[in-house]
Amino acid sequence: MSDTFEKMDRMYHLQRHFYDFTRKYYLLGRDQLLRDMDVQPGETVLEVGCGTARNLIILAKRHPDSFFFGLDASEDMLDMAEAKIDSARLRNITLAHGLAGDFYYVNTFEMMDRFDKIFFSYSITMIPDWREAIDNAINNLKVGGELWIVDFYDQKDLPRTFRLMLQNWLKAFHVRFWSDLLPYLGTLETKGLVRLQITPIYKRYAFIARLEKV
Repeated sequence: MSDTFEKMDRMYHLQRHFYDFTRKYYLLGRDQLLRDMDVQPGETVLEVGCGTARNLIILAKRHPDSFFFGLDASEDMLDMAEAKIDSARLRNITLAHGLAGDFYYVNTFEMMDRFDKIFFSYSITMIPDWREAIDNAINNLKVGGELWIVDFYDQKDLPRTFRLMLQNWLKAFHVRFWSDLLPYLGTLETKGLVRLQITPIYKRYAFIARLEKV
């Protein structure tokens, strides 16, 4: 586990200073996910892999009567996130250091009840144990709660040259589209654990998935 934390800090120690500026050009669909999530007053919302808290700050400003939480494996990114949250003078965001497959709402965030919503924004493709991360997120949701994912898709509707260039470039940042990811989400629905909706966006550049826990 400590190796994972150290790896994340090495990766983002410098990147954190220009992360938000560069990512806005290719992490497409993040704002659509934030708009599509119907956050109600008083609800609790967790982002797994929150990075610099860019998404959480948008949501916290938009929904001042709701409560937002962020989890990340990189302490360097969390330091940057904390500074940005303080600068925005937001008091409805709580951050924690941890791994996607290990957090628990009671121990990690000292909460009395599970989350209303949990989302992954371009973090699933960076998590080797992504199945455990998804299963753990569902376990930390209330019945009727929603798990949202926005991430890279297979780009099959885009030119092959572009697709290969993008995928090779992303590998340098330890990003990989898991070919069995969407089929795995389908098995969760087949087992009766969730109701699933998957929406490809930008010619399969990315996808947005909504899973409602049943």
